[in-house]
Amino acid sequence: MNSMPIQLRTGAPADAGAIHRLISTNLSVGHLLPRTFDDVESHAHRFVVAVADEGSVIGCAELAPLSSEVAEVRSLVVDEARRGQRLGVALVTALADRARELGYVTLCAFTHQPAHFIRLGFSIVPHQWVPEKIAHDCVGCAQFRHCGQYAVSLSLRAGSGLRLETTAPPARAVAAPRSSVERLRLIPIPA
Repeated sequence: MNSMPIQLRTGAPADAGAIHRLISTNLSVGHLLPRTFDDVESHAHRFVVAVADEGSVIGCAELAPLSSEVAEVRSLVVDEARRGQRLGVALVTALADRARELGYVTLCAFTHQPAHFIRLGFSIVPHQWVPEKIAHDCVGCAQFRHCGQYAVSLSLRAGSGLRLETTAPPARAVAAPRSSVERLRLIPIPA
């Protein structure tokens, strides 16, 4: 694990090549949607980038507005060699802070791996609870109505926000069945 200092900053058009390479390199895993270079370049200012000490972009995430109240985390990716340093958490935190500053009340994401977001306090919600995303992107997608992604949502209202745990959550144990709970028995009914 490399522990060189990392800086987070707003993306710039000059970062578009590095952002596009990060996204394109991770398409084969199947967890990101493809982006054109022109799209990334025109939206570079919406990205937060993680920059290594030597100046290379090693992670990125975009805050994409869906409405005046809802914004989406898009194209969240960290270079494979730099994973495990909580850069994804730092990127999502920076986007949540930016979204709150811009007046959004909900931050959402669509993901194949919701556990990363759940650990930060997002909740899995039905896709229909994010109609802005459906209208903006899903209707035109080839996977519409057959999507394997989970919709996750985080309220940005006062008193709510990201849950930043510095350690892994405690293991959860399943309780033994309680004897005080009556069990339902099915009795066959003769025909």
